[in-house]
Amino acid sequence: MLFTRDLRVRDNPALAAACEAGQVVPVFVLDEAILDGPFAVPNRVRFLLDSLADLRRSLRELGGDLVVVRGDPVAEVARLAEKTHAGSVFIADERSAFATRRLAGLRRLGPDISVHPGITVVPPGDLTPASGDHYRVFTPYWRAWEAARWRPLADVPEAVRLPSGVRAGPLPRLADLIPGSPSPELAPGGERKGRERLAAWLRQDAAAYDDVHDDLAADRTSRLSPYLKFGCVSPRELAEAGPDAFRRQLAWRDFHHQVAAAFPALPRDDYRPRDRRWSDAKDALAAWCDGMTGVPIVDAGMRQLHREGFMHNRARLITASFLTRDLGIDWRDGLRHFGDWLADGDIADNAGNWQWVAGTGNSTRPDQVMNPLRQASRFDPRGDYVRRYVRELAGVEGSRVHRPWTLPKSQRDALDYPQPILLPE
Repeated sequence: MLFTRDLRVRDNPALAAACEAGQVVPVFVLDEAILDGPFAVPNRVRFLLDSLADLRRSLRELGGDLVVVRGDPVAEVARLAEKTHAGSVFIADERSAFATRRLAGLRRLGPDISVHPGITVVPPGDLTPASGDHYRVFTPYWRAWEAARWRPLADVPEAVRLPSGVRAGPLPRLADLIPGSPSPELAPGGERKGRERLAAWLRQDAAAYDDVHDDLAADRTSRLSPYLKFGCVSPRELAEAGPDAFRRQLAWRDFHHQVAAAFPALPRDDYRPRDRRWSDAKDALAAWCDGMTGVPIVDAGMRQLHREGFMHNRARLITASFLTRDLGIDWRDGLRHFGDWLADGDIADNAGNWQWVAGTGNSTRPDQVMNPLRQASRFDPRGDYVRRYVRELAGVEGSRVHRPWTLPKSQRDALDYPQPILLPE
């Protein structure tokens, strides 16, 4: 059983099928190609290590264990399969360009490769329009997604029977894998923490999700995105448990996965090319990255990102629009910076949303601009979100916190906060 982005024992169809088949060697491969690439940032690797430790604990409670090795997944699976005389390899169905290459390599091995759903609610490719290989617009996809028959939830295995003589090996420390430290308020990873978060959200906020999920100061979003990214919670289970408005967000996630499966260059190339010249204003990009643009709602979002390895969904839209529409800077620069910090940095979802905001992706309104001041007035009317993350402005009262440049000069000078690099129209 090769775990990838399905680090859980509940509703894991591949794990359930493997346990039904006989003795199982659960394995996770710390891929050298990924560790040497842009994935390997402290927030995601720390979250991954938490998740692996929790998965190992769960498998041991079922009588098994988790083998953790470092190297090339295909080579390591081949070595383990030969050593244990494995007849099959079970794996979750993932359609990213990287996962597609990995699966092709696994298929060249001797054992049978058994592929199962579990990464998305509806696997990419299961829903196709009559006119093409994938949906390019969300609304018709959403209608098809709602009407689709979802697979049944998989049971937790009663036991995981590990062959004798299999050594699990120690889990590495973060410092063993990459340099750097994670965000100080990064959420802990793992299925247990994910399910605790899910239970609390369902109990406290899920019923009001449609009314509050855009309220920046309320902070009542599910915060389940990193647990979805690593498969610590099941998207299929969430689709059944969550309210309609939340289910729509899961459909957006599936939508971007099917777009990325059909257009693997989504993180690099414009999905819908437009005749546009991007600015190379490095100072403006640096100010945006550092949360020092002088536009408080933008800076608050960027500082939340650095502090927590997470950003509120509305703030993601505001900060992305400001970078691409107001500053005219390439969406790929924003995607790269988000990728450096987000624990939930899903390639398909992150790139799909950046292109949607920039007007090069799947938006039906490619010229839409989100004015940050109007957004702040609507979604942070009292300025509480800004004061939480932009500490220089903590003493500014009411909505004036969104326009500190309008304060008297003596008060403005005392703030030690930059003038805006650009005043939104």
